[in-house]
Amino acid sequence: MIPSWLKVSDEVATAVADGRPVVALESTLISHGLPWPANLGTAQKAEAAVRENGAVPATIAVVAGRPTVGLSDGEFETLARADGVWKASRRDLGGAVALGKTAGTTVSATMALAHAAGIRVFATGGIGGAHKEADPTQPLDISSDITELARTPVLVVCAGAKSILDLPQTLELLETFGVPVLGYRTDELPAFYVRAGGGPVSCRVETAAMAAAVFSSHVQMGGFGAILAQPLDQEIAVPADEFAAAMHRAEAEAKAANVTGPKSTPFLLSRLADLTVGKTLAANQALIVSNASLAAEVAAALATGTPITGS
Repeated sequence: MIPSWLKVSDEVATAVADGRPVVALESTLISHGLPWPANLGTAQKAEAAVRENGAVPATIAVVAGRPTVGLSDGEFETLARADGVWKASRRDLGGAVALGKTAGTTVSATMALAHAAGIRVFATGGIGGAHKEADPTQPLDISSDITELARTPVLVVCAGAKSILDLPQTLELLETFGVPVLGYRTDELPAFYVRAGGGPVSCRVETAAMAAAVFSSHVQMGGFGAILAQPLDQEIAVPADEFAAAMHRAEAEAKAANVTGPKSTPFLLSRLADLTVGKTLAANQALIVSNASLAAEVAAALATGTPITGS
């Protein structure tokens, strides 16, 4: 049953009730992740990709204090253009609701709201994880995406973890919390803009149906969230050496400007887009749409009732 505090569009609610495939989509890419008008255009392309692959899209946000699953055209426009939109992780949902705020939802918040609506598959760009800690006197910066994956049974289809993170440490945390990392036709975790470099995945799958079977088995045996990581196509991915050089310079600039904490990620992403002459921005847009397509295929496979299989 959908809780009374959650607004779900008629299309999404009907699809969930009928057992048809639904894919959740996050909204911080609209409110904070991409510049206008790329933010609105990319979100619309992601929804279209979900529909083209046989599923119903459900973009999620908090709208004027109401957690909302399945945004209207007007709500899309508000998120894309309005000033003062919050960026809400799982921690921030209560504040956004009680104070009547409009907020884009991060991976952790989107997972929580998707699960409340009965949605099992979620497509995004890249998950958060462990940030690099150059100063040992500063507190550890670990994304709430990690803990949400450990407690919420939603499959997150992504391009791995964001390239600015400490990827080996992120993989260690996922292993510690029992979160499977499935590689879609890859043995190595993609690094968002870069095709590889994140470390070994825990399980390789070759098809959407295989991914659905693994996730279904994981949840049936008491597991919670899981990751399905899909690398970018070679022609759009940023070469590893080019990205490393741009990242080194962006980090140096952040340090010189004393940019830390929540301001660090948007600063680095903006500078990377400038330093790579738009390559990271183009890669970000492409991976969001590609992941939405794959998520729809997995959702369709799950909707058939994929059983546990064995040899």
